[in-house]
Amino acid sequence: MMPSKKITFKNTSVNYSDHGKGTAVVFLHGFLENSSMWDAFIPDLSRKNRVITIDLLGHGKTDPVGYVQTMEDNADLVHAVLSELHIRKVVLAGHSMGGYVALAFAELYPDMVKGIALINSTSRADSEERKTNRDRAIKAVKNDYTSFVRLSVGNLFSENNRDRLSSEIENVKQEALKTPLQGIVASLEGMKIRKDREVLLHFAPYPILLVLGKADPVLNYAESIEQVENTSVKLITFDDGHMSTIENREELLSELLSFLKEI
Repeated sequence: MMPSKKITFKNTSVNYSDHGKGTAVVFLHGFLENSSMWDAFIPDLSRKNRVITIDLLGHGKTDPVGYVQTMEDNADLVHAVLSELHIRKVVLAGHSMGGYVALAFAELYPDMVKGIALINSTSRADSEERKTNRDRAIKAVKNDYTSFVRLSVGNLFSENNRDRLSSEIENVKQEALKTPLQGIVASLEGMKIRKDREVLLHFAPYPILLVLGKADPVLNYAESIEQVENTSVKLITFDDGHMSTIENREELLSELLSFLKEI
């Protein structure tokens, strides 16, 4: 675990880390994850960049706030950390739900954004089917917390990688099991009602990178690439699942380093 710092946001303790100097890059984890997911990336990325990782609401060492944690609430939390650090311009890199937060931040604080990397994420709102699945997930986690968390994490990886990466997947499950029930439910409610922000991919005045997995069990690949047609978004595709940060770690690190060099 990287050394962490704390601020208070909405009477809640928020956990974050801050490493290196240079262009400020904020890394935002996904649902059932926490800032420790970026630990393997920090040494390389912080050589020439200032790398900030944040535990979003109800995840890691940041407490939940209320019964619905919106993407905008999380964006305001990110803004509070940046204000504490006197940082005016950032590149945002978000995995899955972290990407939703990055886009919410870009809409709320457009003058602060230098670039966005969306990793296994989408700019689109939940479909009706996805919203129904979120409601099912809320019932399931209330009914059997441990089974829900372990199953949810396992299902993020492509089937080909589940044996090969079994020990890493177990580590992800153990980290996920630190997420409090309220944090899980409030995040599911928040993702369910998030806005569609595809317009940002078409009109943002800064570079955007979209990283997708062809075998992603969560995000349909064919639908995901539709959103970047006729845009200047740089698309990177891997053959694996929703967890490019683990399934394609070395290649992803290389792509992030080259993206940051271009900014």
